[in-house]
Amino acid sequence: MNDWITFALPKGRIMQDSMELFAQIGITCPEMSEKSRKLVFENADLKLRFMAVRATDVPTYVEYGCADIGVVGKDTLLEQGKNLYEPLDLKFGYCRLVVAEPKSMQQSDNPLNWSNIRVATKYPNITEKYFAAKGVQVELIKLYGSIELAPLVGLSERIVDLVSTGGTLKANNMVEVETIAEVTSRLIVNRASLKTKHERISKIIDGLEKVIGDEVKISL
Repeated sequence: MNDWITFALPKGRIMQDSMELFAQIGITCPEMSEKSRKLVFENADLKLRFMAVRATDVPTYVEYGCADIGVVGKDTLLEQGKNLYEPLDLKFGYCRLVVAEPKSMQQSDNPLNWSNIRVATKYPNITEKYFAAKGVQVELIKLYGSIELAPLVGLSERIVDLVSTGGTLKANNMVEVETIAEVTSRLIVNRASLKTKHERISKIIDGLEKVIGDEVKISL
């Protein structure tokens, strides 16, 4: 099966958006439209395989060559720092990685005066680098879910988390203070696969690049 192309895709909305985009260049998998708990799907006619994995695991599967191509948020790539080729911004899954704090702190707080703070986050590596670049000492608390809860119960003064609409922050009386990065979904490629399957992978990249470019022109 060395001539097959394997994709690692995050379960959920990003997988759906990815397959809709791929369909525009002829990459399809009818088996994925069926209700199933399967984790691996195939289109034998096109020699394509699709793995449904956790978003945070996508870079690992691609880096180790279990998948040739993956789709993952830029936040995950920044946090993990894997050795991957990142040829395309796919322009969907937009959100922001922000520093946020309780609304009650907003009036008296000035980020320019921060010197030693405690931050809860799912992104310790990004957070540490961001505050180090600002000369701010930070005590990091790694959490895996419900980051907004941390300031409410006194675990931390601030959080670093992904924000889409801002609804969750607002519901928990929190406000954005600074934006660390704007995040979209990215196409990633295993470096060895890019050499051994260069023709097929290059064709996929070029096709997606054209589709994304055309969509951007239409939106303008």
